[in-house]
Amino acid sequence: MSRTRVGPLATTPHTAPHLDMDALVDDRSVGIVVCCGSGGVGKTTTAASLALRAAERGRRVVVLTIDPARRLAQSMGIEQLDNTPRPVPGVQGEGSLDAMMLDMKRTFDEVVLSQASPEKAAQILSNPFYVALSSSFAGTQEYMAMEKLGQIHRQARKDDSYDLIVVDTPPSRSALDFLDAPERLSSFLDGRFIRILLAPAKGPARLMSAGLGMVTAALNKVLGTQVLRDMQIFIAAFDTLFGGFRARAEKTYSLLQADGTAFLVIAAPEEDALREAAYFVERLEEDRMPLAGLVVNRAAPEDTTDLTADEAGAAADRLGRTTSPAAALTAGLLRLHARRLRLLEREGRLRRRFAAAHPTVPTVVVPALPTDVHDLDGLRRVGELLGR
Repeated sequence: MSRTRVGPLATTPHTAPHLDMDALVDDRSVGIVVCCGSGGVGKTTTAASLALRAAERGRRVVVLTIDPARRLAQSMGIEQLDNTPRPVPGVQGEGSLDAMMLDMKRTFDEVVLSQASPEKAAQILSNPFYVALSSSFAGTQEYMAMEKLGQIHRQARKDDSYDLIVVDTPPSRSALDFLDAPERLSSFLDGRFIRILLAPAKGPARLMSAGLGMVTAALNKVLGTQVLRDMQIFIAAFDTLFGGFRARAEKTYSLLQADGTAFLVIAAPEEDALREAAYFVERLEEDRMPLAGLVVNRAAPEDTTDLTADEAGAAADRLGRTTSPAAALTAGLLRLHARRLRLLEREGRLRRRFAAAHPTVPTVVVPALPTDVHDLDGLRRVGELLGR
């Protein structure tokens, strides 16, 4: 599928269909909502607000966040979030809400402990290469977010603890990393490079050909003898788990494609953020993943006056030629009003451009609040704006 080209701004007559968020959270056939988008567009706030609104409309909800700033815990009145779901106090209505924060390394450890014998698991967990891989390797966070989603989903089906899982995806440089990185990590763990390193760890001399010896010698120079040895020991211990990691990633990937999953693409009303959102929408379509719609966060509030930006600017210029303090103050307010109206016009053009390229994607626009969201009341307010 070809990508939609996002070029210079242009005025278009297109208006996106409305995204009915309350209908989405009330739909009991929807069991997973994934909030995705590029970094800094309000995914965490959207996920938390949506989860709270669903809980207060009667759903049994757990929200999984991957948020290094830990704003979600503060907003929900929980002292600390970790890898275990914790009840959120103060939820109104008949539903319930638990919240948790992904602990990347702990999740990786849980997978190893569940798949390997106690002796082999201990050998893997203490290996320096594994410690680095599980803590900071590119793609590990995204892989473990999908792993934790799979764990929660399996447990919820077993004990009926939740009927809705809301996922706040990792704050990646690109929104596409959430879908691409797990495949990259599982391919790395099961790839040719790993097999080359595994060959000397397995021991048979016939595998140590001249070519393999040259590769190993080169790696020794680049990585150092101890690092290479740590990698080989880790890989030898981890060998039986390679296939399991790929199988688990594929199973969760299929879960994301299922009818009970809904993706929400989150964006700010800015050109770069909406371009990233457009790429993500197209990628979801390519991978046959169910897209519910687009949330445009932190939009400029709508204007209810009849004064246009040009009229406000002209009036400010006339008043600016006088020496009256009151006139100068009024001129300043008129200029602020003109800038705000031009911002509204620009954001409107951006949204219409997105709608022209993706006319079937439902959209809801959430205006920016005057203050940061820091408690349940703030999350409720955002939830009301999402559901309007």
